[in-house]
Amino acid sequence: MEKGKKGKTEMAVLVGEDGVAVVLITIVNPPVNALSFDVLISLAKHYEEALTRDDVKAIVLTGSNGRFCGGFDISAFQSPTSAKEKLKITPNEFLTYYVEGGKKPTVAAIDGLALGGGLELAMACHARLSTSYAQLGLPELQLGIIPGMGGTQRLPRLVGLPKSLEMMILSKSIRGKEAHSLGLIDAIASPTDLMSAARLWALQIADHKRPWAKTIYRTDKLPSSKEAQEILNFARAQARKQAPNVMHPLVCIDVIEEGIISGPQAGLIKEVKCAKELQASQTSKSLIHVFFAQRATSKVPGITNIGLVPRKIKKVAIVGGGLMGSGIATALISNNILVILKEINEKSLQAGMDRVRENLENRVKKGHITQDGMEKALCLLIGVLGYEQFRDVNMVIEAIIEDASLKQQIFCDLEKYCNSDCILATNTSTIDLHLIGQKTASQDRIAGAHFFRQGLLFSFFDQLNWHQLQACFFCVTFFFYLFAVLLKKLLCCLSF
Repeated sequence: MEKGKKGKTEMAVLVGEDGVAVVLITIVNPPVNALSFDVLISLAKHYEEALTRDDVKAIVLTGSNGRFCGGFDISAFQSPTSAKEKLKITPNEFLTYYVEGGKKPTVAAIDGLALGGGLELAMACHARLSTSYAQLGLPELQLGIIPGMGGTQRLPRLVGLPKSLEMMILSKSIRGKEAHSLGLIDAIASPTDLMSAARLWALQIADHKRPWAKTIYRTDKLPSSKEAQEILNFARAQARKQAPNVMHPLVCIDVIEEGIISGPQAGLIKEVKCAKELQASQTSKSLIHVFFAQRATSKVPGITNIGLVPRKIKKVAIVGGGLMGSGIATALISNNILVILKEINEKSLQAGMDRVRENLENRVKKGHITQDGMEKALCLLIGVLGYEQFRDVNMVIEAIIEDASLKQQIFCDLEKYCNSDCILATNTSTIDLHLIGQKTASQDRIAGAHFFRQGLLFSFFDQLNWHQLQACFFCVTFFFYLFAVLLKKLLCCLSF
């Protein structure tokens, strides 16, 4: 959600041919109908009216413009003055008493997406209908926090403990079709039939023709105490192994466990407490900063606002198979990009190829990829001693020792073999780009691509020679594409 937008909900009374009235409450907060304290105030107001009107039999909850709700606007928590003070009840109390505990049934009509707080809102409803392609998930852990509106308690009761852990700890979303097979969604409807189907379902609940289910009290999907403990302990072991330096995955597991052992109300209380503590943590603040930074870099004046579309990078050549070159190769093939790795002799080449394999084997041991995923990635790696296979690459990254004269020679060779629209990049962090390209006629496509290595999580940021490249838009758009690909992988690894 864009900062500064407050959001609201709209209420309409739908009277069908049967003469029965159903209230339609619509979240309106473009572009993704994010929740905010203003939205919750508006929701509570409309719920109070709907629950007290004698002519209204049921409630349908949806979002405007084909999107149910994209979650809570995280900027709302960062604002020192917000509508939070005007909210008479907490978000959890609203879901528990107005929606789930309301005297009239609520059915969520989900199209587009229901993420984070949006899915938590939907899970508090008495039934959920969605389109087959709707996206549903609880991605809060990507921001160093946990679901804070009942998600840790309701999701396990709807899809089972193993799947709920996967969705929360891995921040993995699912589509409506899968959600239906798991029990998260009660029925699938087409976009044109969604509202009428939701209205009918809500009336059938009101007439006791369908179950009036309160998710928070369901236990049919929960395992026995012994089995639950085994599942949770395994999840803890995996979390410690894959993300040893962060606490929020373990906190999430603890909160889920509290609800299973001590009951959902105890779980909700612990969830609220832990969510507040994590929001104030340095980890969360850092990941939220990265989130806003990533969003800000997607809008660059003179680039993204003139309709440029990045050309996808499918094939990259790397000169140098040392520690850095092999690490870059690992990052690229892990993201399904074909890599040509060049070295000066067979011994050095084999050493570079072995380093890449070792990097991937370490990722398998840590659970970041499967054995099959490793083998598929290695199929994208080709070792060479010459430049012949550089003719159709989209980009070259030079990653040799910091020797200016040697780099100059390499870039002269690259100019001879590579296509005219191929980006020629160097990984140097000490040598001036003008000096590296001094003996070439291609300074307009020479750029700095600086990777830094930390546990084989490679962040990428460009040191573009803007004076030379300001008219070379294909270079810029290539860089934005590669940055997006690798940053997404980095964030996924860090969040888990």
